[in-house]
Order: sequence, then C-alpha cells, then structure tokens
Amino acid sequence: MEKQSFKKWICTRKVQRRLVIFTFMFVPLLLLLLFTYIPFVKMIQFSFYNMKYIGARTFVGLKNYAEVFQRKEIFGSLFNSLYYMAGGVVQLALALFFATMMVFKVKGESVFKGAMFFPYLICGIAVGFIFKFFYARGAVLDTILQGLGMNIDNIPLWLQDQSINNISLAATSVWRYTGQNVILFLGAMMSVDTDLYEAASLDGANRWQQFRYIILPSIKSIIVLNIILCVSGCLSAFEPPYVITNGTMGTGTYFVIMNRIAHENQKVGTASAMAIVLLVLIIICTIGQKLFFKYAFDDGTSDESKAAVRKRKKAEKERKALQAKGGVR
Repeated sequence: MEKQSFKKWICTRKVQRRLVIFTFMFVPLLLLLLFTYIPFVKMIQFSFYNMKYIGARTFVGLKNYAEVFQRKEIFGSLFNSLYYMAGGVVQLALALFFATMMVFKVKGESVFKGAMFFPYLICGIAVGFIFKFFYARGAVLDTILQGLGMNIDNIPLWLQDQSINNISLAATSVWRYTGQNVILFLGAMMSVDTDLYEAASLDGANRWQQFRYIILPSIKSIIVLNIILCVSGCLSAFEPPYVITNGTMGTGTYFVIMNRIAHENQKVGTASAMAIVLLVLIIICTIGQKLFFKYAFDDGTSDESKAAVRKRKKAEKERKALQAKGGVR
C-alpha cells in the first residue's frame, strides 16, 4: 500500500510539473557551475600566483597585475583593437543598410539573406585559413586586382605591410559577422507594424525618411545590443590574427598575446591576470555604452532622447521667462 501511494503521488500532475522544472533547471545550472563559475574563481586565484600548468606555485600578490600594466606589448596590443572597432562601425552600418533594403522587399531577398548569413556559420579557424590564402602574395586578391589592371609591384603586401595588415584582418571580421547583424536588425525591423510604412508613404515620406523616423526609433534597443557585442568582440579578437599571422608583424591582439604568455611562455598567473583585466575593461566599456545610450536615447524605449527633452524644457522655460517679463504677448 505504501509503495502504491508513493507511485500515485509521484505520478500526480503537480509533482510531475515540479520534477520537470527542477530537472530543466538543475542540469543547465550544474553545467554552468562546472564549466563557468568554478573555472572563473580558479582563474582569479591563479592570477595571484607565479605558476605553470604543472609544478610548484608561488604566491606573488598583485605582481602579475603590475606586470600586465608595465609590459608594453600587453597593453600595446589593445591599440590593435581600434582597427577592429573601426571595422565594427563599418560592419554595423552595412548591416543596417542591407537589413533596411530587405525589409522593403527586394527581389531575391531569401537568397541574399542566406548568402549574407552563411559566413557566420563557417568555423572561425576555417575563415582564418580561407583569408590566409586569399591575402597571400600572388593569390586570389592579387589576381583579381591584376585582372582589373593593377601592376603586381603596386599591390601592397596585405599581411606583411604593417600599415595595412591590421586593416586586412579587421576586414575579415567584417565579412564574417555582417550577416549576423543583418539578421538581428532584420528581425527587429520586421516587428514594426507595416501599416506605419503605408501611412508614411501616403504622407509623402521617402525611404530615407521612413528609415529615420520609423525604423531607427523602433530598433534602438537592438542597435545598442549590437554595439555592446561589437565592442566586447573587438576587445577579445583572436581567431583572425592567430590563424592568419600568428600575431606577428604587429598584428597581435590582446587575446593572442595572452595565449602566447599562457601556452608558450607557461606564465599562467600573468595570463590569468590579463584575463581579469580584460574582463574589467569590457565591463567598463559596456557600462559606459549603456550610460551613454540611456543619456542620449532613453535606453532605446522612447522616441525622444533625453537631450531633446532637456532642449525642449529649456526653450519652454525661456519662453515662460519672456512671457513673465512681457516680452512675449
């Protein structure tokens, strides 16, 4: 009888529902704990030690963090992130342009959308090898330019010339991630009521005016999200410089230098300190962007920015002051 009653109890809808909820919560939380939070805590611990992967550990306190700020090649590598940030601006602008084109129903939209998103599906290492041969001397890009009439002697060394190699690597990231941004923007744009476009057309608004006054205010939150993801991705760029140039000839980004210090030099403590410093930088950039967009665009939830509200209130205040003085009837 006791087993029977337990069986009935366990089979009740209420208990089954709680078991499903617990199971679906427990497994992801367990994986998150094992593969994210515990390694993160251990990394913070390692950052205070002079250590290799195998061997004795020596507690050095904040010495590893001081080394991060003192070594020129470490913080100098952050300068290379500016190339990727500039590429990120181009990437977001192109994504907005292509998404706007597709939301207004162009021919071949599905094919174009698939072609734009396809590079994002390719493994980053594979993309690196593709562009390594694409930029090689006398290879694909040089052949195309020669076909257009350029002399091979006038074509720069895309990966060896330090004045252009970081731009070439940043272009690789633009090619790969533009499609992802297009899909995100397009999804946000498609949630906008199409009746607004029809009403705007009847009022004589052209495509640019529809984009500026209907689409842009409606997708501000997605734009903010994409900018945050873009900046954090630029600071942690790794695959293009690592696979294509191995960080040589001035192309080493922060992640490439950190990988070299951790795996080639076996300075795990210093690499862990670099990772913590990078995390703090990304958090600062994210908070800064959020505050800026909150200040400028009301966090993407209002059609009127806070700056515009302040300007309007200031004008109203001046008008009331003039009215009080009799300057305005």
